[in-house]
Amino acid sequence: MNLKDSIQFLKGVGPTSQATVIGQVEAYGMRYSKKWRGKNRFQVIIRDKTSFINLVWFEGIRFVKNKFKEGDLVVASGEVRFYDGLQIAHPEFEIISKKGEDLTHTGRIIPLYPSTAQLKKVSLDSRGIRKILKLLLDKNILIEDVLPQKVISSLNLLPLNKALRNVHFPETLDLADRARERLAFDELFFLELLLALRKNKDKNTEDGIQFDPPGKLVRELLKILSFELTDAQKKVLREITNDMTSKNPMNRLLQGDVGSGKTVVALFAMLIAIESGYQAALMAPTEILAEQHYLTIHNLFESLGIEIILLTSSVTQLERKEILKRIELGLAKVAVGTHALIEEKVKFFNLGFVVIDEQHRFGVLQRARLKKKGESPDLLVMTATPIPRTLALTLYGDMEVSTLDQLPPGRKQIKTSVSEENSQDSLYRFLDEEIEKKNQAYIVYPLVEESEVMDLKAATQGYEYLQKEVFPNRRIALLHGRIKSQDREMVMRGFRNKDYDILVCTTVIEVGLDVPDATVMIIEHPERFGLSQLHQLRGRIGRSEKKSFCFLKVSAPLSTDAKKRLSALCSSNDGFKIAEWDLKLRGPGEFLGTRQHGLPRFKIADLTRDLKLLYQARDKAFEIVGNDPDLKNKENSCLKRSFLFKYKEKERLLEAG
Repeated sequence: MNLKDSIQFLKGVGPTSQATVIGQVEAYGMRYSKKWRGKNRFQVIIRDKTSFINLVWFEGIRFVKNKFKEGDLVVASGEVRFYDGLQIAHPEFEIISKKGEDLTHTGRIIPLYPSTAQLKKVSLDSRGIRKILKLLLDKNILIEDVLPQKVISSLNLLPLNKALRNVHFPETLDLADRARERLAFDELFFLELLLALRKNKDKNTEDGIQFDPPGKLVRELLKILSFELTDAQKKVLREITNDMTSKNPMNRLLQGDVGSGKTVVALFAMLIAIESGYQAALMAPTEILAEQHYLTIHNLFESLGIEIILLTSSVTQLERKEILKRIELGLAKVAVGTHALIEEKVKFFNLGFVVIDEQHRFGVLQRARLKKKGESPDLLVMTATPIPRTLALTLYGDMEVSTLDQLPPGRKQIKTSVSEENSQDSLYRFLDEEIEKKNQAYIVYPLVEESEVMDLKAATQGYEYLQKEVFPNRRIALLHGRIKSQDREMVMRGFRNKDYDILVCTTVIEVGLDVPDATVMIIEHPERFGLSQLHQLRGRIGRSEKKSFCFLKVSAPLSTDAKKRLSALCSSNDGFKIAEWDLKLRGPGEFLGTRQHGLPRFKIADLTRDLKLLYQARDKAFEIVGNDPDLKNKENSCLKRSFLFKYKEKERLLEAG
């Protein structure tokens, strides 16, 4: 707009507004004034036929003071203010030779790029990056479209060339959205293509194990159990049995809330493999969890005459030698362990069934290494962190998914509430009363030691305060990630054996502790945790028929988002609902916590807003692989080249479960 119009526009909307103006340089130079608190400034006056405006710089003067000369035609954009006349401080600007010239930095929708201090020193700030990209895009280099034309046409996607231009220098906001959509689709599509190829490979593997139907051992285990299986467990067992008795290798995800009975389901599947003459292996992320699984399985399988061994990094060399021998000879029918199971020296006689517990603690390639210990063994991965459907399609789209959505009868709901700092005394009295009833408690802190940056209570200081000032007559243990692994295992074992009344800890107890007498949990600064993590922590209590209580202890005013999260947790014990809320509130990166090895990070796609795109990408990827499993057709040649370039570790990824 001209300068006169910009004045009228400004008067209509308030004291400040964004505007783009065009004018000729009338004067420029350094200025000094007490009015500006003694600061030097560089000022350029530009004028058109209607009025004039000042362009002012207080910082970065050396970069702009030699850019202007009298008579230059300048386009400037920025926030217009009244201060000794119209003024734009630190405008985006461009010097052009004539009106109508194609602009890069002003007078259009412009992109903003992240930069660093070092890049800015060499003029690679947002402006510098724009300049380079504009030069490249203006060369009109033809970029081959990686997607088959029928995919582009059927979904009305922008061609890749047009998308790349409009994501950087969009002609309209609508084209900017469509450009982002096309690039986001490509990201989702190639991941789904990987999953489709991997699933197709598993489906068409000729040498999968076809196990015998459930027999005597399964019936014996049903008699031994002191409880009735839930309907959900029976349904999942039917799904797993159908997989195991088919000729194709099973590749199944079993998800269920804390305490839903996943391990029992895995035990029945192990027995199907053992009765067919094969070994089974169960890998857990921590020694304490592996040990718990070992004790559970040993207690049940011992009476069935099945030998089970435990392999972790803590076993002595002499014990290890004997354990490895029994695994290799096939005497040990079940091997339970940690990462130690995937070490090179571990050789199985005939591994036919693999269980991965808390699978999100392992990478794709680690799971593949355990599978390679046998000849196309069936794979069951388990998680107590319910996965929203969007993430399941991206992380486990090559797997069949079974869900345990029922808790065993008798389990009581955990009562969860927010506790203010001023109610601390009554909270500690309640905890002490629970200990008097022979129950135990967790007190969870977000940090190990006090941080100067974050004013949060830390586990070490909390432990000392609680032991000396609050519960001097109670047995308290401290547990956090900086304690050596062996010492951590000892503390957790001691707590489980009731050597301690209170465990002061960080999130190391998120998985791996099953203590039936733990009925109280206090979480300090719960606003620092994600919803799913809070739910996982809460799952350490309520593991028996005893009534359990979780207190979310806040000590400062909460943000609106924090209030929403804590309110959601207090209102539900359903891990699946909580996972969906968590994904919406925090996004997939924060929800997952740790990156899955071998899977890409999305640069453009956003699973919280691109659900429709995800479904479309999945449909098209699986359709293409269904019609052309090896991508040999001419129409898919570019697609195959791009896929192999994107996934340099393609062979290992395609083999991973």
